[in-house]
Amino acid sequence: MIRAATRIAGMILTLVVSSFVIFAAMYAAPGDPVTFLIGNPENMTPERVAEVKAQYNLDQPLIVQYGLWASQAFVGNLGTSFQYHQPVAELMATRLPATLALVAMASVLFIVAGVGLGILSALRQGKRTDSTITAATTLAASVPSFVIGLLLVSIFSVQLGWFPVSGAGEGFLDRLHHLALPAVALAVGAVAIVSRVTRQSMVEQMSMDHVEAARSFGLAPAKLIRRHVLRNAWGPILTMVALVVASMLAGTVVVESVFGISGVGKLLVDAINTHDFPVVQAVLLYMVITYMVVTTLVDLVHPLLDPRIKAKDKKS
Repeated sequence: MIRAATRIAGMILTLVVSSFVIFAAMYAAPGDPVTFLIGNPENMTPERVAEVKAQYNLDQPLIVQYGLWASQAFVGNLGTSFQYHQPVAELMATRLPATLALVAMASVLFIVAGVGLGILSALRQGKRTDSTITAATTLAASVPSFVIGLLLVSIFSVQLGWFPVSGAGEGFLDRLHHLALPAVALAVGAVAIVSRVTRQSMVEQMSMDHVEAARSFGLAPAKLIRRHVLRNAWGPILTMVALVVASMLAGTVVVESVFGISGVGKLLVDAINTHDFPVVQAVLLYMVITYMVVTTLVDLVHPLLDPRIKAKDKKS
């Protein structure tokens, strides 16, 4: 209970600090939002400037502006978009499904491939299969996602015509078709990370005394792996999977831009280019909250999955 309360308190403190940094960064960003809001230079009269500043609280000190923004954000009011002239919360709600669908597809891919390759690599430790998987995943991790995305588009969309070049699609099957290549581009780097963690965790468990004892008693290899190795290796694997998913939820900007997907990441890029500060603040806040919530949950659940950590917590 104390551990949970400490973690949640830390998350709240981090959220407050992060939200202030986000707001202050927009405050210090180049470009005058008043100029963008008024638009036509002919309307830049002192009276109009004062009116716009008062309307958006831009005539208040920074700390007052932050307090007003944070209090409204707490109840779900993220302001109004400068560019689209609609509530930012509604704007994000229309973009979020595409991002969630992309992350869900990529998660299925990297979990199946990453865990599978990690298990295979651990079972073939020191052999050619192990070396091949390690080399392939290392190479995959070194290639940026936008490069992978451009290669996939060039080969499978432009040359072969098997997949759409851009967009998120409409309906379940059409969306699967449209998001297949973006999901692969997003998942490749994650496969490398998860496969390494899976291999390492499996190798550590296979060297444990109780595993050696079970092997000496003639337990079938399949049962040995399933009962004594995988069961105890799941803690670090599931933790890493959760962290990768959290980073994906907060990091689809590049892939969405490459494939022209109207998701939250693409919304952030467009908002930055047009100085749409309320949208930028809201999207960055969403990314921070998403990552913090997932990592806090992982921190709380991890001891339940890993008996070693649970034992250390009891001793301390």
